[in-house]
Amino acid sequence: MKPLLFAVCVLFAFGGLSAQTPVWQPSPGHTQVPIWPGVVPDSQPVAGPEVSRWWPAGRGFTLGNVSRPTMTVYSPEGKDTGAAVVVFPGGGYEDLAIDLEGTEVCDWLTSKGITCVLSKYRVPGEGLYPKSAQYPKSGPYPESPIALEDAQRTVGLVRFHAAEWHIDPHKIGVLGFSAGGHLSAAMSTQYAKRLYPAVDAADKESCRPDFALAIYPGHLSLAAAEWDANQGAKKFELRHPRHLSVADSSFELNPNLHVTSQTPPTFLLQAEDDPVDDVENSLSYYAALKKAGVPVEMHLYAQGGHAFGLRRTKFPITGWPQLVETWLGTIGMIPE
Repeated sequence: MKPLLFAVCVLFAFGGLSAQTPVWQPSPGHTQVPIWPGVVPDSQPVAGPEVSRWWPAGRGFTLGNVSRPTMTVYSPEGKDTGAAVVVFPGGGYEDLAIDLEGTEVCDWLTSKGITCVLSKYRVPGEGLYPKSAQYPKSGPYPESPIALEDAQRTVGLVRFHAAEWHIDPHKIGVLGFSAGGHLSAAMSTQYAKRLYPAVDAADKESCRPDFALAIYPGHLSLAAAEWDANQGAKKFELRHPRHLSVADSSFELNPNLHVTSQTPPTFLLQAEDDPVDDVENSLSYYAALKKAGVPVEMHLYAQGGHAFGLRRTKFPITGWPQLVETWLGTIGMIPE
């Protein structure tokens, strides 16, 4: 992750261009469901009540101070393929781009006959990693477990309710953007054991995704992990690999992502001019997946930037949803 992310998050969190609005709710006919029936594990102090901000120029809503995680199920339109995707919006583990990388993604997926489960995972935030606080109140695993706990719980709940929601339990994937792309990778490599004590029967279900997609992901490279480990008043020791597996350390994987042959098939997409998360995030994860024999498809584009979601731009990367649809067909998740 680059220092420019600070500027982006400062603009999101404190900029005068946004307007605070009533707390976000999904569109009519959809209901947020709390994923934890009681006490939320590893709860963290929050800077204040959950807040929604509206950004002009079509940027849409972001959510901050999220401490009560939920999921919202969007049923497919037309023919049901039986596939389901849990969507993790990005936001630097500080907030959530809930429509750009959330509801708009669900609209696309459901139009293709895929059930979409929108994850509102915890991002309690703490004023952009302040030096006065113990970093992080929210952040990437393992510095903070809370977002990954919510992700594990959500995938387990989807599999537990698969029959009820007309989902094939062997066709449940994850899709994340930016920090959410890291969360998709973390789910792909940290599924064998829950990070929290089991709550109910849903936690007996596997939380391994059957496929994963990471769109302009961050936190995947060694360099990004080193940056994360040095934020805030409390620093975290990063376990470096004993030897670099590639000649250029820029392409070394975050050592907290333990890729094996059981890591699910993965789709990666990133622009080389991404000003927030270096393209090395995708390259390092791709190299690790290939080395482990995991089916992986990666698409890199010279231009496109960051945080474009599904909104059309002048760049060729804007056609990525069609690439995803084709890929899902080739791996047998939806009809070709």
